[in-house]
Amino acid sequence: MNMKIEDWQVTAFALGELSGDEAQAVAVAVAADPALRQQVEDARRRAGVLTERLTKEEAPPVQVSPVPFRQPAPPAPAWVRPWFTWIGAAACIMIVSALMLPSLSSSRMSPSSRPPMALDGPASKTSPTLGDPRVSSDWKGDFTGPTVSLATGEGEEVVERAIFFPEAKEADQNEGADYDGYLAGGRASSTAAPGLDRMGRRLRELRRGDAPPAVGVVVGPPRPDPAPPQPDIAYNTESYPNIVENAFLSAKENPLSTFSIDVDTASYANVRRFLTGGMLPPADAVRIEELINYFSYDYAQPTDEHPFAVHLEMAACPWKSDHRLLRVALKGREIDVAKRPPSNLVFLLDVSGSMNQPNKLPLVKSALSLLADQLTENDRVSMVVYAGASGLVLPPTTGDHRAAIRNALEQLSAGGSTNGGSGIQLAYSIAMQNFVEGGTNRVILATDGDWNVGVTNQGDLVRLIEEKAKSGIFLSVLGFGTGNYKDDTMEQLADKGNGNYAYIDTLAEARKVLVEQMAGTLCTIAKDVKIQIEFNPARVAGYRLIGYENRLLAKEDFNDDKKDAGEIGAGHTVTALYEVVPAGLPRPDGKPPVDPLKYQDSNTLTPAAENGELCTVKLRYKAPASDTSTLMEVPLRDEHERFDEASEDFRFAASVAGYGMLLRRSEYAKGFTWDALSEIAAGGLGADKNGYRAEFIEMVKKAKTLSR
Repeated sequence: MNMKIEDWQVTAFALGELSGDEAQAVAVAVAADPALRQQVEDARRRAGVLTERLTKEEAPPVQVSPVPFRQPAPPAPAWVRPWFTWIGAAACIMIVSALMLPSLSSSRMSPSSRPPMALDGPASKTSPTLGDPRVSSDWKGDFTGPTVSLATGEGEEVVERAIFFPEAKEADQNEGADYDGYLAGGRASSTAAPGLDRMGRRLRELRRGDAPPAVGVVVGPPRPDPAPPQPDIAYNTESYPNIVENAFLSAKENPLSTFSIDVDTASYANVRRFLTGGMLPPADAVRIEELINYFSYDYAQPTDEHPFAVHLEMAACPWKSDHRLLRVALKGREIDVAKRPPSNLVFLLDVSGSMNQPNKLPLVKSALSLLADQLTENDRVSMVVYAGASGLVLPPTTGDHRAAIRNALEQLSAGGSTNGGSGIQLAYSIAMQNFVEGGTNRVILATDGDWNVGVTNQGDLVRLIEEKAKSGIFLSVLGFGTGNYKDDTMEQLADKGNGNYAYIDTLAEARKVLVEQMAGTLCTIAKDVKIQIEFNPARVAGYRLIGYENRLLAKEDFNDDKKDAGEIGAGHTVTALYEVVPAGLPRPDGKPPVDPLKYQDSNTLTPAAENGELCTVKLRYKAPASDTSTLMEVPLRDEHERFDEASEDFRFAASVAGYGMLLRRSEYAKGFTWDALSEIAAGGLGADKNGYRAEFIEMVKKAKTLSR
């Protein structure tokens, strides 16, 4: 991006002073210019050195008492070498300019709205402020000496005490750091610069013992020592969609159960993050279907023309022995990664200020570098970043130029507000310009989901994504970070964008999603996949779908090709579980029976009800480039298997469902224990090639301990 960047803008960007469009413009320019990047690094290094030197100044505290005004100390001795003075002056100018930046950038503020000067004592009516014209126009005293006068322009003495940072005794010649000292508070503590704001607050506590602190004029009795500063409070603004657990339904009154399939796995990794951090997750963060589908299962691939195979299995329910557990499983056709179709990928990366944490933007860079290493000359990658504004930082580049892709990732830095809507529009525009017929066209969004400017309403974002998805470009969402994580927004975007949603908490999880499951993540083999199960009232009293609460569809939606549903990627497995109440047991929903109908006979069953089938599973799906669905239909008979006779995959999936129910404190898991769950999970461990099931057993142990 061609634009002139001033030195003060580079310094302000390095210290986190810029925001909005200005921050984004400088970020893009810095990413493209090695000289500017070096300036940023130098500015951050000097700020870090100053902070480090200050924090090393540990000495017994000095009691500050009221003293008469003293004349400033004499200037530095003449033996100071000129070159050292010039370097010190340069460092001082940089620091002072950084401290002055908030005043320059916030010159729109009225004087009364500016923060008060941070003096060593309680504020008073005569305390100066940064907006006080008497002070700003008539500073007195030598800021490099041990003392300074703070008398105002009207000759009125300031009724406060203030400690100043005298000239550095032991300047670091290697860094050119001859720090000249400045007000402890005031401009220093009113900035938002990393390090400098903390430095301003700490100056009064440091630099004691080797030189007397400078003291301002005090008139009248001394004020009591201020209360110790309170620690910063880290507010948690994470948000999750409200989940109302599915209840039992009567098979007689509600014979049809319809829902959209889901291959998202974000909830499992997010729940693991909570448990690893020593906390139980919020109930709404636990989406049981995503816990179950985090794991792959040994289901057979399709042998016919359909892109996936359907597998049904039923056995006793482990947490309710007189109930049955039904598993509906899909297995997507696998493809050879080396023979996958060409890809048109747009990395859409959130580089706003909220991403400036180790588990956010740095992890994004590492994760997408793993994906970049899997790409070939048949793939094309573009990179869009957004903060206060959006911009293209990597034009379409073939996948064999991996060094260029990794270099573009490494140059990214975080700062500014978050205009996600603007970035999404630009990413889709670039993806459309490079559309590959018959190939994979996908935007990969990496963010914490915390949009705060532009299109911020979740409904507006969802509608924007729905409109873009009609172009044939799918959306994958990778979530990162903690504290302000917006799970509800990202799940909706992936759902409406015809894509998948994963949460990346570690580099190992990034490898699982973007390397091991690369084909499934990038290559869609079927879209708008819906399942509708018709239960036979002659065999089933009631049923309950476990999970999929936000994927439920009306029964009429099953045959409506205009209704959006989930997608299956190459090699993906999808598992859904139903808890089934056999006919003859009490009504499962606890409701009394209704009176007989006057105008129809609801007790009449068709001959098919007596054929022994428990249910019929129907599926509809579309080919990735089609708008017309295909129907599949598979009946099921209950062979009355015991739970211990079921397959390993069935038993393990049941244990994961039970895990989610216990984490949610489900009323349907009463009597089920963590110990029973651990035993079932261990019995379904199987080959466990990648160790994910063994890790799950460890998570069960952590959850059990925390639940106590």
